[in-house]
Amino acid sequence: MPYKNRKSTYVYFILIFVFVKVILNLFAIGHFGFHRDEFLHLILADHLDWGYKEVPPFIAVVAKISVTLFGNSVFAARIFPTIFSGLIIWFTGLITVEFGGKKFAITLACLALIFSPAFAASGYLFQPVVFDQFWWLISVWLLIKYLNTTDVRYLYWLGAAVGFGMLTKYTMLFFTVALLIGILISKQRKLLFSWHILGAAAVTLLICMPNLIWQINHHFPVVTHMKTLRKEQLDYITPGEFIKQQLMVHGIALFVWLNGLAFLIFSFRLRNFQFLAIAYVLIFLFLLEMDGKNYYLFGAYPMLFAAGGFGFERLLKTSGYALRTVAIALFTLPNLVLFPMILPVLSLNQTLGFFRFAHKNISFFDFVVTWEDHKTHPTTQDYADMFGWDEMAKKVGEAYHNLAPDQQKQTIIYADNYGEAGALHHYRKQFNYPDVISLNSSFTLWAPDSLNCKYMIYVDDNDGENIRQFVAGKMIGSYQKLGEVQHYLSREKGTGIYLLIDIKQPLKERYSKELAKKRLE
Repeated sequence: MPYKNRKSTYVYFILIFVFVKVILNLFAIGHFGFHRDEFLHLILADHLDWGYKEVPPFIAVVAKISVTLFGNSVFAARIFPTIFSGLIIWFTGLITVEFGGKKFAITLACLALIFSPAFAASGYLFQPVVFDQFWWLISVWLLIKYLNTTDVRYLYWLGAAVGFGMLTKYTMLFFTVALLIGILISKQRKLLFSWHILGAAAVTLLICMPNLIWQINHHFPVVTHMKTLRKEQLDYITPGEFIKQQLMVHGIALFVWLNGLAFLIFSFRLRNFQFLAIAYVLIFLFLLEMDGKNYYLFGAYPMLFAAGGFGFERLLKTSGYALRTVAIALFTLPNLVLFPMILPVLSLNQTLGFFRFAHKNISFFDFVVTWEDHKTHPTTQDYADMFGWDEMAKKVGEAYHNLAPDQQKQTIIYADNYGEAGALHHYRKQFNYPDVISLNSSFTLWAPDSLNCKYMIYVDDNDGENIRQFVAGKMIGSYQKLGEVQHYLSREKGTGIYLLIDIKQPLKERYSKELAKKRLE
């Protein structure tokens, strides 16, 4: 059917599924505590800049707006991710319509995405992931709109979307290159032979330029970050495991996106969009070679779900209403079994009970509670990263207020990793202690150039090894262990809180050297 003759865009129908997604998130976003990574991204609101060690600046701006409008609660921090999760459903529905899909196709595509474990788990936390997925998806929608209308304005909006995507997460660059190669390989290569493509590229470059300049001025920390990430985390991911994860992360919805991939490759009706399948395969192979994390690829799946919905609509076009209803239920509802494991829709006690039941009766689901260390734990790694932070901050506050007033004036607070530092920063006003210092992650960007203290409250995640080095090197006079994180579910369980007494010059010199080194990385 020619684009100009389509009568319905099904906008109100798609809004039903946006509403379902938002309501599901609202049931969950107030449960448990802040995630480790949420602290890191929320603190950026207090240090606005054009770049950071791990991420581009978009998440910092969103954090600033979020804190200003909604406050500092767990629920407030997750409002924007919920909004963008709803927008992802919205544009998935719109792409389904652009492919030629109608109500059945929209229903299947949107529900498959809503109930996908991957998107349920990644769509409520305040992290760049959900915003990254959004920019990937809207870029695909704009490209398809340009194909269907030949309106060059969509190309310039596409350039802006790619630019903002690059300011959100650098994976946008890989996806953009994959799309360009896909177009060159496909019959749509004529798209690239237009002066408007250069105009769109100029828009992208203009938006990205401040961050590029920041990277140059800071010696490209993104390169060091990726090397560290690959060494400490990505090397654990084998190609076989990456493939298995891509086949499992969407649960039963696997069959929807696989059908979408097949239709994009082989269907005559979707022949104009074959480059999307090529782009997916290219980015898949790239991340497979680079030992990428499974969620790096999530942004490419909504377009496959949209194509899959359209594909099943074509396959079942002569079937009755009952069979179509069964198909929708079959490819979506079984994923609800996984929801308590990936989205905190239940209370903590109910969630733990569900994990125990699953371990006893459905041992196949043990992969959900298998962490990066390849060991099985009582809960998921994401959930474990949400507990113990307020306990840690409270104990640090108690340690600080137990000091005499003249000691407090000469005391700093130091944390080993960004999760601890982010949590201590977040709760500093509640428990009334000085802001934290850390040389981990982006905290090096605003750490003081030198230590000026006699006492240090040190949060140590290395089982006291760092403290023993300080003693052996005669960097401190003495120390006391004041407590540790005791929450039984916390990933930080056992993290110690120490008071270091009489900070000596060798430790101050060690700090300055390490800071200088990390600022050059």
